[in-house]
Amino acid sequence: MLASKEVRALVIAMGTSIGDTFDLSKMRYHKIIIATDADVDGAHIRTLLLTLFYRYFRQVIEAGYIYIAQPPLYKIKKGKEINYAYSDEEKIKIIGKETDVSEIQAVETDVEPEGEEKEEEIKAKSNKVHIQRYKGLGEMNPEELWETTMDPSHRVLKKVDIEDAEEADKVFEILMGSEVPPRKSFIQSNAKLAEIDI
Repeated sequence: MLASKEVRALVIAMGTSIGDTFDLSKMRYHKIIIATDADVDGAHIRTLLLTLFYRYFRQVIEAGYIYIAQPPLYKIKKGKEINYAYSDEEKIKIIGKETDVSEIQAVETDVEPEGEEKEEEIKAKSNKVHIQRYKGLGEMNPEELWETTMDPSHRVLKKVDIEDAEEADKVFEILMGSEVPPRKSFIQSNAKLAEIDI
């Protein structure tokens, strides 16, 4: 595992060492924020990182030092009002139930390289709603990243507890472990429930 330069860099940055020489008292930071994309790919990466912390740095989780950043999935602009939605359900709530599907005209466009977000313009009852879907943190411009995910006065963080990490480890073991029957059963049970990010 230490052959991974990313894991090595993480261990060095934390200052705790790993394995038999792990020492929580040498922890350099008391807030480690896992920031991944808001989509399905980000959820997979988050699961991998939580599994790493659970298996090799459990005391860091128990001490309450691990947080998950909650970047938005959408920026919704109605007139001069800007809201951020963290899920499709929240996007629908922000747009408003009064918006009838038959009254919506959607246009998708690709933006130039600095943003590369999908944009939709929705015209509903003379109100113009502009929806910008973030494909990832790397596709936000620096101001958007600061405003939505990094700024301590506005960001949303979820503190990780040991149960979160145990669940991530369980999912990781089912999907990546050497036992095929549990993986097959999991996939068959959850295939229709999957939220596919296309």
